[in-house]
Amino acid sequence: MTVLRPGHGPAAPVRSAARHRLGTRLDALDPRVRRDVVRLLTLLALLPLLLLLARGAVRLPHAFDPLALYGLAVLAGTVCLLHLAYSRYDDPAVRPLRSRPRHAEAFPALPARPRVSFLLAVRNERAHIEACVRSMAGVDYPDVQLVVVDDASDDGTPDVLERLAAELPLTLIRLEENLGKKGALVRACAVADGDVLLFTDSDCVVAPDAVRHCVTALVRHPELGAVGGHCRALNTDAGLLARVQDIWYEGQFRISKAAEAAFGSVTCVSGPLAAFRREAVWNYLPAWAEDRFLGAPFRFATDRQLTGYVLGQAWHGRALKDRHADSPFVRDHDYPELRWEVGYTRAARVWTRVPSRPGSFLRQQIRWKKSFIRNLFFTGRFMWRRGPAAAALYYGHALWVIAAPVLVVRHLLWAPLHLAGPLTLLYLGGVVLKGCVWGLAYRLDHPGDRAWRCRPLMSLLSCCVLAWLLPYALLTLRRGVWSRSAA
Repeated sequence: MTVLRPGHGPAAPVRSAARHRLGTRLDALDPRVRRDVVRLLTLLALLPLLLLLARGAVRLPHAFDPLALYGLAVLAGTVCLLHLAYSRYDDPAVRPLRSRPRHAEAFPALPARPRVSFLLAVRNERAHIEACVRSMAGVDYPDVQLVVVDDASDDGTPDVLERLAAELPLTLIRLEENLGKKGALVRACAVADGDVLLFTDSDCVVAPDAVRHCVTALVRHPELGAVGGHCRALNTDAGLLARVQDIWYEGQFRISKAAEAAFGSVTCVSGPLAAFRREAVWNYLPAWAEDRFLGAPFRFATDRQLTGYVLGQAWHGRALKDRHADSPFVRDHDYPELRWEVGYTRAARVWTRVPSRPGSFLRQQIRWKKSFIRNLFFTGRFMWRRGPAAAALYYGHALWVIAAPVLVVRHLLWAPLHLAGPLTLLYLGGVVLKGCVWGLAYRLDHPGDRAWRCRPLMSLLSCCVLAWLLPYALLTLRRGVWSRSAA
């Protein structure tokens, strides 16, 4: 079995000597000077895009075009994300956050070395579960409780887990009836005694120091109710589709989540590595397990919905607890509803097996679209309360996702049928340009790594294929099967 460690393996960043020296010099500066220098360097790097944006903005009033307006909006959004990710983001596991709540003392402090309950739910992952569990047992944090729940697997997974339970210090819970991921994880939480509840997925491998970095971030910043790690693909050797997803994952975490983290409002602490303060989620686990949408149980939105309970409990927490007042998770200990922040630590690394076949990839994307739809009806109700910047990031992204199918129909179907081929080419050119910008950001973080060229492919895949999935996900919202196979 291959054990991946930070700095090695398929997802490891490639660092040049010059970049290392630059990072060392920046870290040696006074924090305020360092921030100003980083902002200046970021603006210089974004200067070509800013000039392009300014040129388009000057021309727009003289020749108004909805397509040009849309292109400028996308370009402006991309510039803002890059600026926030590279000039405003601080890794909470590495250095103190520059932006802290006014009343940080209102948040209860964690012990200097809190106990961690490391929790996993698994169903039918016989081929990969041993690597996942061994990576969980191999973390370098000294006080960890390992709990693994087998959600009625029928492929030999229970036999592997029984063997591991006899060898490793873990608590194994076997369910006779399939409850789904959320229900299985709540069963694990029922026996968890940690100050921090940390989740991973059954197709993941965590770095040995990942738990320590998550805990460091939470201990240093009591206002953080949750923090997520940095995820890359584990199986990049499985083909082009896997490599494309790997580069896309890097951007989603390094840029998108870093931009949200600058305002303490990461809207999805992703399942591969998700650490929660016990006080921030304990009372909401029944609502999570029994989540219903459109009158039926909803088995998706596991990561987004639990993060939503942390972000929104100051406004909706009491109603959720009252709805499940008879549950021991609520009855036995009523934690106060606080305006927690949610962060992201790039130092805590995890690798996940991504789908390597088109069919599995599309099914995964449909599940994610369903999660997006469901979460929009919960998190969308309060994100405007978390400040204008956090709200702009959230609602701007939501609007872009919702508008994508309409734009695709107009540019890839309507335009060719009405002999407006140049409009289609212009649209595809803009998509490729955006992908190249994200690819160059990857190249900046990983000098010498040629994988950045995969990023424009992901942009084309998103507009030509994935955008069509949102209407389908909406029409099939009630269908759901809990599976993590990446085949």
